[in-house]
Amino acid sequence: MNKTPASYIEQSGVIPYRLHKEEIQVLLITSMKNKRWIIPKGIIEPAMTPQDSAAKEAWEEAGILGQVLPNLIGTYEYHKWGSICRVQVFLLHVENIISDWPEANYRKRKWWTISQAAKQVREPEVKQMLLALPNLLLTSISHNQ
Repeated sequence: MNKTPASYIEQSGVIPYRLHKEEIQVLLITSMKNKRWIIPKGIIEPAMTPQDSAAKEAWEEAGILGQVLPNLIGTYEYHKWGSICRVQVFLLHVENIISDWPEANYRKRKWWTISQAAKQVREPEVKQMLLALPNLLLTSISHNQ
């Protein structure tokens, strides 16, 4: 029996970060179903860029607002709904944290150090992106100056 998925679902997501007491911190959220720690992500909305769609998901799922950096930092795939979801990942510099957000009753959110966050997520590609975050930020900052 062939287990090839019927389709691919294009998604985008963000690694939300902030500087706290001169240390980079990352915000992770719990998944809706089994409460694993994940990054905010979702289906790319029609007529939206992947970055804008990811920012919308960050607001809905994590209650955070900020600047999504324009450069893609990586991708990963996972199985859901009998298909494969392909996720484009961007960095989001968190500027505002809202106490009441659309999915507040369904998800938890928590700030982690980079190494703590990398231990929490399941996807190896996301672990690698998290561990590369200091270098990615240095590269992004130098390109934007």
